Amino acid sequence: VQLQAYGGGSVQPGGSLRLSCVASGFSLGDYAVAWFRQAPGKEREFVASINSSGVRKNYADSVKGRFSLSRDNAKKMVFLQMNGLKHEDTAVYYCAARYGNNFYSRASGDYNYWGQGTQVTVSS
Repeated sequence: VQLQAYGGGSVQPGGSLRLSCVASGFSLGDYAVAWFRQAPGKEREFVASINSSGVRKNYADSVKGRFSLSRDNAKKMVFLQMNGLKHEDTAVYYCAARYGNNFYSRASGDYNYWGQGTQVTVSS
């Protein structure tokens, strides 16, 4: 059972990145998926989540209107499109999954499987 996050990189403020999270060893379509991020010296924080079918989504206020989640269950993948990036978006981004359709949880402890993280750096 594994999640792998990738797609991070360095961009200038206002730029865009698309993060991907791919699952192996389990049926991602049975799981709600969330993205969290952790900046240096700060606690891990919730970014966004999506329910198992991909119809319903939940975003942190800090990214609402700029970030967008989607998923392709056939490919076992979830995508986080990040537009209008700001300096404060710099962090390591993690994808996480929890069994079932409850995508409202913003607590990292509620998610069972985690990817290894991918670095996003926004710098001018």
